[in-house]
Amino acid sequence: MSKKFEYATAPLLIHATQQILNTWGDQGWELVQVVPGPNPEQLVAYFKREKV
Repeated sequence: MSKKFEYATAPLLIHATQQILNTWGDQGWELVQVVPGPNPEQLVAYFKREKV
């Protein structure tokens, strides 16, 4: 049986990146990619985790 995943996106503020990523990681989310956000002070993170 193949694995199934769910995905999420979240804004990353440059001054709180580590805290935000650790919070998502503690909830079982794996960081997939970070891309530029709508302004220079913001990034957007893409996460995935296996569905149970």
